[in-house]
Amino acid sequence: MDRTTLPHHYVRSHGLGNDYLVVEPAALPPGVALTPAAVRLICDRHRGVGSDGILELLPPTGAPGRFALRIWNPDGSTAEKSGNGLRIFAKYLRDHGHTAADRFTIATPGGDAAVALDRDQQTGRVVSVTVDMGLPAFDPCTRLNAAGDELAVTILSVGNPHCVVVVPDVDAVDLARLGPAIEHHAAFPDRTNVQFATPLGPDRVRAIVWERGAGVTLASGSSASAVAAACHRLGLVGRAVTVAMPGGDLHVRIGEDGRLALTGPAEEICRGTFSADLLAHLRSSSATRN
Repeated sequence: MDRTTLPHHYVRSHGLGNDYLVVEPAALPPGVALTPAAVRLICDRHRGVGSDGILELLPPTGAPGRFALRIWNPDGSTAEKSGNGLRIFAKYLRDHGHTAADRFTIATPGGDAAVALDRDQQTGRVVSVTVDMGLPAFDPCTRLNAAGDELAVTILSVGNPHCVVVVPDVDAVDLARLGPAIEHHAAFPDRTNVQFATPLGPDRVRAIVWERGAGVTLASGSSASAVAAACHRLGLVGRAVTVAMPGGDLHVRIGEDGRLALTGPAEEICRGTFSADLLAHLRSSSATRN
């Protein structure tokens, strides 16, 4: 039997260690729905499946070849956009037969994202994805006081919010202290993603990430896009930038018009079903709307 035809409740994938579960609501058992409480349980690495978030396939909207995505953070909140999530989701759509196209559009609350797939010549499976992350929008604020530290910052949106702090050495940053302090700063009523970045040359930057609703993250596509855009705005890098994070490298190209193109890998890990024990908890959680 072709294992791709076996039923599953989720597909687990990662982009440089940033792992997501892709879920189609129609494939979930009766009585189970993705509510904030259910998402928190599923993403719990001790009591659930464990992940950095859930990518929910929404009913299609608009023209054929256009897909819709809801992005859940592990704390049960939702995100406007995710570079890693978009790459993972695009791979899922192609590899699991939702489309035969190598270029299509995914609608997110943070705006539409055009994706282009690079597939293995022998297997046909997607190995990397380029995402149009759009035009960054910069905030005029350039300084914040967080946890008693006065920081020079670049605040911007790439469809979701970011605060980039350029430092001489990311290894010297206390991310566990400063990450949540900036995420929950009064300047960000909806919270923000946080990056500390150290330029290594005109085409390479090291970065560490504190992700809104998730905490320390091995890699983040929207964060890499924000870091490249911020460092370019500060005159520290050119238009082609490799952002090196603990999970690996992502590549960002900044167009003459300022648009950001993000390229990086996506890999499927496994497909799985929820056990009877977990389903009992999920049915209870699904009845809780927060």
